[in-house]
Formats: sequence, C-alpha cells, structure tokens
Amino acid sequence: MENSEMKSFINAWISAIASFCYCYFISSSIPKGFFRLLSLLPVIFLFTTLPLSLSSFHLCGTTAFFLVWLANFKLLLLSVGRGPLSSSPPPQPLLHFICAASLPIKIIQNPHLKSDKSGRKLAFLIKALTLAALLKIYQYRQLLHPNVVLALYCCHVYISAELVLALGAAPARAIGLEIEPQFNEPYLATSLQDFWGRRWNLMVSSILRPTVYFPIRGLTARRLGPTCARPVAMLAAFAVSGLMHEVIYYYVTRVAPTWEVTWFFVLHGLCTAAEVAAKKAAGGRWRLPPAVSRPLTVGFVSVTGFWLFFPQLVRNHVDDRAIGEYSVLNEFVKEKTLQLLSLYSPKN
Repeated sequence: MENSEMKSFINAWISAIASFCYCYFISSSIPKGFFRLLSLLPVIFLFTTLPLSLSSFHLCGTTAFFLVWLANFKLLLLSVGRGPLSSSPPPQPLLHFICAASLPIKIIQNPHLKSDKSGRKLAFLIKALTLAALLKIYQYRQLLHPNVVLALYCCHVYISAELVLALGAAPARAIGLEIEPQFNEPYLATSLQDFWGRRWNLMVSSILRPTVYFPIRGLTARRLGPTCARPVAMLAAFAVSGLMHEVIYYYVTRVAPTWEVTWFFVLHGLCTAAEVAAKKAAGGRWRLPPAVSRPLTVGFVSVTGFWLFFPQLVRNHVDDRAIGEYSVLNEFVKEKTLQLLSLYSPKN
C-alpha cells in the first residue's frame, strides 16, 4: 500500500476519534431526544464521507464497516439514550466509550468468568495459517473450476471477517475490557436462524436488534398483531443489512449498486422467517439431525452466496485487488524482517 493511502487512513481515524470525543461530551451535556440527534448528525455525515478518501479494499472496507455501519447505528441509539454508548451514572470512561463506539465489540459490563486467552490465540493462529494457505492456492486460480474458486471465497470471507474483527477488538482487550464473542463457529449452524442469529457476525446482530428489529416488531404488533410482527421485523432487519452491504460495496467498488447483495439478504430474511414459522407449526416434533441440517444450512448460504453475494465483487475485480493487497503486505513484511535481521546480524 502506498504511503499516501496509509496517511489517508490514519487521518480518517484521527478524525473519527476526535469525533467520538465530541460525541462523549454531547451525550453528557444534551438530554436524549431530538436535540441530541441534531448534535450527532454532523458526525454521522462525516463518518459517511471518510471511506471515500480510501482506495484500498481492506482499509476502505474495514473503515466503512466500522464507521458507516456500526458506529453510525450506535450513534443513532445514543441519540435516544439506548445502546452500548449509553450508560447509567456513573458514565463510562472516555477510553471505554471510544472503544465501544469505534470497534466491532460489545463490552461485557460485569464479567464473571475469565475468557480462555490461550484458546483464542490458538484459534486466531489456525485461522491465520488457513488464510495463508488460501492465498497460496489462489496462485493457481486459473487452473481451478470457477465454483471451486467461489467455494474458496466463502471460506476466505469467513476467515478474513473473523480475523479483522479480532484484530479490531485487540485495542479493547489490551486495556482490559472483556468483550462478547464476535463469531460462534458458524459452520456448525443447524438452521438459518441459528446461523444468522447466534453464530455469524454477532456484532451486526447485536446492533440490528435495537435499531431495526425491536422498533419494527413493536410498531407492527400494534397494527398487525403479534403473529405478523416477528416475520415483518425479521425481514426488515435482513433488508437493512442488505442495504448496508450495498453501501459498503459502493465504497470498495465506486460502482452504482446492482442490488444483488440486497436480494441475497432479502432472500435469507424470507427463508429464515419461513423456517421460524415452520418450527413453530411443528412444535418441536420434527427436527433434522445435525449431521443433515448443518451441511444443508452451510450449503444453502454458500450456494446463494455464489448466486447473489459474490458476483458484484468478482465483476468489479475486487477479489483480485484483495488478493493483490495481501501480496503487497507479504512483501512489505518480508522487506522489514530482512532489514531487522540485517541490523542484528554480525558484521564481518
């Protein structure tokens, strides 16, 4: 990556951290409601523009996800006195507020059990080595069937997302914060409800529930009754997720939306709502064994991903850019490692 790109990335995050400091003091001086929202709108607008200064897939995509989606949704919740940034007296420390606002984390307020740090480090190492193996296989992409390549991309998305979120959470862990799991082995999901609600990217689920699902469910329950409220709210949450993915796709491609990824999430919203309704109608009397339900669930997510999630990225060569950036990073690490070794090597 060029020095100018890194400078733009650093400048974007300096602006973001300064904005979070402003939001911290706004939350303590302006009561929740319209005027607090009005005070936060300039920050929300700023966060929406910051990724436009970046061209790197990884830097731009990560910044867009952290700021445009997660941080902006947290600020909307803060405006009404809810969400992870709102706290009852005494207020949370500024550093904790910045971590909760800027990082893909959910802080455990009263941790009782210590997390398994050694197990977490081992899992991180295994996933990093798996990603390195994938990058090596990509050198022979031209020899592989396109569907095999897409299957590899599915693995890549999961592993890279988990690694990025784990790295993003590292500053919070470094200052002693205990955070909730970000993923929960999604490849073991036994249903779409299990996959999306309890295993895949739990930070998104935790932010969509209070911003979309619960408000829509409460609104539709009063008008349509509780029976219709749950599927409508579920579909709304999936639709908003699709739209936010569309926004992130725009940042990394700078191409007008084609709505394929939105339809991916709408489809999964419809299927998940139908699945929940079928479970309720069956009353737990009929259930597939995990040996059957797990491959069916992961297979359905993968096949629909081939169809709707990846085409826009592949069509705009985002996959090539992402793999190329890994190669640049690898060369950078090699160069710096050799420089360090030369400094400490014995002189003749």
